[in-house]
Order: sequence, then C-alpha cells, then structure tokens
Amino acid sequence: MDLNLKNLFPETENLDILKHQQVTRLDLLNALNFLINEINISKKEEQPQKWLKSSEVKALLRISPGTLQNLRINGTLTYTKIGGIIFYSYEEILKVMEQNKVNRNTNE
Repeated sequence: MDLNLKNLFPETENLDILKHQQVTRLDLLNALNFLINEINISKKEEQPQKWLKSSEVKALLRISPGTLQNLRINGTLTYTKIGGIIFYSYEEILKVMEQNKVNRNTNE
C-alpha cells in the first residue's frame, strides 16, 4: 500500500519534485532506520569524556567554583594540572560519588 506524500507531509506540497512521488513502506522503514541511527550517534556523543575540565565538573555535579576548590584542597577529588588547566577523571568522580553515598538508615 503506497501512501500519498502530500498527505504525510503537507509542507512539501509546493515542491514540484515531490508532488507525484509515493512513499512506500520501504521508504518509511529507511527513514526510521536513519533516525534511529542518528539518535544512537547522539547518545554516544553524550557520553562523558575520560577527562573533564573544571567547568564541566561544576556543571555535572551542580556545584560552585568554591566547592570544587574545597574538594581539591581536602583531597576528595584528585586532579591533574597541565599548564593552567585542571583536569578531573570522570571515573574518579564516579568512584568518589559511590564512596560518599549516604544510606538512608544511617545518621549523617
């Protein structure tokens, strides 16, 4: 069963090249596969990098510059400094978060 492109995409009505074409199930499946692939690519791009800059850590943890500095000073978060740029290991941040998890049944 072919579907009329005009019914599916009325905004294409004025495009001469598309006026008389029909959209087939195969066309829809190809478009769907393309969209799924694009979504998967963007999800991969959203994965954090191995090393994060201070601004990225502040945004990730939703903390102030002073709090991040205190975490560095008291040794809670280890870091690497190259030139004037401080880098934090994403894996180390996850480890610190796990180590500092508070059980609801214990007193803080």
